[in-house]
Amino acid sequence: MPELPEVHTTVEGLERTIVGKTIKDVWSDFHIGTAYRERQTIKNKKYFEKFKKIVTGAKIIGIERRGKNILINLGNSYTIVIHMKMTGHLMVENYEKENKFIHLIFFLSPGKKTRLVLSDMRKFASVTVCKTEELHLHDTVGKLGPDPLDPDFSAKKLFEILRGKKGVPIKSAILDQNTLAGIGNIYSDEILWQTSIHPLSPADKIPQKKFAEIFKAMQKILHLSIKQGGDSKSDYRNAFGGKGNFQNFHNVYGKKGLKCQKRNCLGIIQRIVVRGRSAHFCPKHQIKYESR
Repeated sequence: MPELPEVHTTVEGLERTIVGKTIKDVWSDFHIGTAYRERQTIKNKKYFEKFKKIVTGAKIIGIERRGKNILINLGNSYTIVIHMKMTGHLMVENYEKENKFIHLIFFLSPGKKTRLVLSDMRKFASVTVCKTEELHLHDTVGKLGPDPLDPDFSAKKLFEILRGKKGVPIKSAILDQNTLAGIGNIYSDEILWQTSIHPLSPADKIPQKKFAEIFKAMQKILHLSIKQGGDSKSDYRNAFGGKGNFQNFHNVYGKKGLKCQKRNCLGIIQRIVVRGRSAHFCPKHQIKYESR
């Protein structure tokens, strides 16, 4: 294997190692039990049998990310869609320590021991397959909002989307994958801290001029996270079992009780719950917009 950089994302790692390989076989224990017998994921035993038949023998021709989904494009005109939820991650190496959390294995060729595994401590991940041309109809991928890193996305489009979220806290609005794809809890806290916006501010009450700042912060933070190989504050691992470095760049997430790092700010970071999700913020410089 060629020497790889220390920092890379899951998609980059998979592109380097499994594109061009063929799926020889598939194993999973996700479907043990009957709780998911009616659902169209591999947690349904009958669906898994169908899934296995479709993907076995297919060549992997590409890997891409859409929001929080990893898409594995196959040469037989199908695409595997993996939403890793909270604790899932795909790995091709150094997964031995996570053996008890591995619930899906793709056996690949060429290579005697080449495997792509899905480690998922809480077993929340969703794995499906559909025809590539029908991805726009997929339950999760087809409903995704625009990706903030899409070249066609802009501050104007961001404003047009969020001004319609009447009464919805900005924290919740940017976390909604049907509104914007790919922004997680950590990134939302960092974006709002960077732009001095209180997480409880209704999205439709934020002044239009602030959306240029929000857009710029989204781009900056997401690009930095990609450059640093993702965030391993929790249990994320990349394709080679390594941790990302973005957790070393947090300004507010996980900083409850600490002094705000904003220049000349004397605030102390607080933590609240916004519609079921934790939110870290500075009550001193993050403004709660309630009218405009």
